[in-house]
Amino acid sequence: MRSIWITGTLALVACGGTGVARDDTAAAADTAAVAGTVHEVRMLLSEGGDYVYQPAELTIRPGDRVRWVNESGGPHNVAFSADRIPAGALEVLNAAMPERLGGQDLVGKLLMEDGAAYEISFAGAPEGTYAYLCTPHEMMGMQATLTVAR
Repeated sequence: MRSIWITGTLALVACGGTGVARDDTAAAADTAAVAGTVHEVRMLLSEGGDYVYQPAELTIRPGDRVRWVNESGGPHNVAFSADRIPAGALEVLNAAMPERLGGQDLVGKLLMEDGAAYEISFAGAPEGTYAYLCTPHEMMGMQATLTVAR
């Protein structure tokens, strides 16, 4: 009997359990709070011939993630302007932006293929408005804003 209890306890600990029963709703809420919501922004060449982010304005909560998806007209990327983001956001964004283009501050990699995606977590990001643009299509007006607010 003792070996069954020890085995069960080891299995529970190995899986991250504490031996205390939890309500599934509470566990799901904890997971959502850690992961945040994932929002999708499409990057595309519109039927009217404009290079756009859809939506062009988005409001998220601290801790949410944004996934930009190259739908058409690429290559596309996401580049924030250091003078158009909240104070203290530069370091947080740089840390959250994988594969920055040429190692530049605030400039995401180019998405060459349709369906390619780039995702940034805004965990720890200061509240405020973040202006961004697509560097290959900046002169064609491909820009948008993201607001982090509680």
